[in-house]
Amino acid sequence: MKNREVIEKILAYHPQLPGYQGCDEWKTGDPEEECTGIVTALVPTVNVIKKSIELGANLLIVHEPLFYTSADKGGWYEDFPNEVYEEKRKLIESHHISIWRDHDHIHMHQPDGIFAGVLKYLGWEDYATADLNTGAFGHYIVDLPEEITLEALCRHLMERIGLNGLRYVGNPGDKVRSLAMVGHLYPMDFGMKHHDGSPAEYSVQIIKLLEQRVDVILPGEIIDWTVVSYIRDALQQGRKKAMINLGHLNWEELGMKYARQWLEELINHALPVTYVPSEDMYRFFRSAAPEKPYIL
Repeated sequence: MKNREVIEKILAYHPQLPGYQGCDEWKTGDPEEECTGIVTALVPTVNVIKKSIELGANLLIVHEPLFYTSADKGGWYEDFPNEVYEEKRKLIESHHISIWRDHDHIHMHQPDGIFAGVLKYLGWEDYATADLNTGAFGHYIVDLPEEITLEALCRHLMERIGLNGLRYVGNPGDKVRSLAMVGHLYPMDFGMKHHDGSPAEYSVQIIKLLEQRVDVILPGEIIDWTVVSYIRDALQQGRKKAMINLGHLNWEELGMKYARQWLEELINHALPVTYVPSEDMYRFFRSAAPEKPYIL
């Protein structure tokens, strides 16, 4: 089976997007080469590429960018040299690794192909409902079968996703039961409007969720001055609200673990398919004072 034939099966499986022009495309490699094995990963990191080589797999299916830009055109087009890019490119080319990005198509599934995997491997499939009526990102509302502490919820996420730590805003001993996986809290309105035509911030829709429906939010990206500041004020008033900041990439990691499962079925198990975790990029210093504080 050629690399191209694998991708054709993936595109046939996904919802059709007529006239699509976006980031889902070949980033490197030769589509006509025979496929020796497939790796699914959220991010095509250097270590993911090295693991693919070790496995003897020459086709890498990823969700996020390869070379550090939003446009993600499979190269480096700036007017200054990038040695990290050059070394990574040589590694890919010297081992004939083909990389294809699956971002927009997988998110177009109903339910969303990434978050179907996230919910599955967090053990929340039976407790989640989709709310797609926000005018921007869809939400997944999760009603847990029983109350747990915020600390227990954080530890569950760390264990299932494989995190080095996480940031949160809340009281670890608070009992929580309902949470919402919400979109990116960017400082923009995404074209949303009030009835009078004035701009409507997406973040305000999340505050409404916290006021009326849920105890905790798990956003993709965050900014500090909208919802997060609302949560801090709520806590200082003695209310039970929280935000868990997994980080965008950690947030979606389990979606590509799930992709391995459906991809195996698409190719009728004709080739080995392996999920390789991209791993948590963050490390954390604890609050203890350093032995010799650095003084400016």
